[in-house]
Amino acid sequence: MSRSKRKAEHIELALETGQLRGSGFEEVAFLHRSIPDTSHDSIELKTRVGELALSSPIFINAMTGGGGRQTYEINRDLAIAARETGVGLAVGSQMSALKNREEIYTYEVVRKENPDGIVFSNLGSEASVEQAKEAVKMVDADALQIHLNVVQELTMPEGDRDFRGVLHRIEKLVDCLDVPVIVKETGFGMSMETVEALKGAGVLAVDVSGYGGTNFGAIENRRRAKSLPFFEEWGIPTAVSVVEAKERSQNIPVIASGGIQSSLDIAKSLALGAEAAALAGYFLKVLSQEGRDGLIAEITSIKEELKMIMTALGANTIKDLQKVPLLISGHTWHWLDQRGIDTKKYAQRT
Repeated sequence: MSRSKRKAEHIELALETGQLRGSGFEEVAFLHRSIPDTSHDSIELKTRVGELALSSPIFINAMTGGGGRQTYEINRDLAIAARETGVGLAVGSQMSALKNREEIYTYEVVRKENPDGIVFSNLGSEASVEQAKEAVKMVDADALQIHLNVVQELTMPEGDRDFRGVLHRIEKLVDCLDVPVIVKETGFGMSMETVEALKGAGVLAVDVSGYGGTNFGAIENRRRAKSLPFFEEWGIPTAVSVVEAKERSQNIPVIASGGIQSSLDIAKSLALGAEAAALAGYFLKVLSQEGRDGLIAEITSIKEELKMIMTALGANTIKDLQKVPLLISGHTWHWLDQRGIDTKKYAQRT
């Protein structure tokens, strides 16, 4: 199967399989504050991911491109929505366009429609420096997002089976590119050990992309003659992964993604330590059902709801939100406890 046909199939299966809900945010609760001592007008949503200044912590995460007219139209609409709402945007893997230049237009449209916005280019960890430079130039990217997708590749019938040398290639990209490098999982989460290794490689930030959202194990199993069901329950829940990422490497910016579907999920991910929160599957569903205008309205609504939540918590800024008390329970608490992370520090902070 060609890359372009596979891209189109992935979109159809992502919409069909939907979001898992199991990211762990349901086991994270805010401590109510009866006297928040702030006002809605005082809330500021701007944040930073390393050297990148964002007007909002909300991000449209990597979805597609390279699948012909359908993926062109999706990327066009996502870019317009990002422009109109002031949020960042990442394109899907650009390898298909590097191998078939007829697909370049499905990515270039993002920068054409959103000339002043924050845009991430995207490639897999197999990318060479030359390919990375071309991908960045293709969309005039502010950063390069390198995705790690071992489980997806192993489940994919035509996927890769050799993952040697990944960290070395990432280090080389960091050293040779003029834009920062962000490393992203694809729905299976990152452990503290992985984040520590990536920090040592010099990456700007990590996108943990935890378990609980679009399940690429399930998607690729739909494309296999004989499924690998164990990969459909594989991964680190998003809430756990955000905490793990911050536990060992406090200074590395974290983007939370994986099953985030609401303003409350975003608020909880930021309170756990993330600098930004990215949504892909949920925004794709809204776009497919309600169109571009519906997506713009939804992002606008989420931003307003996030301000309301922050007002209730007395958090004027994202940094304030990262200091509010949180109660962690259930499977999320048990996982973190087994990993040697004391969750009481979240409940007792002021």
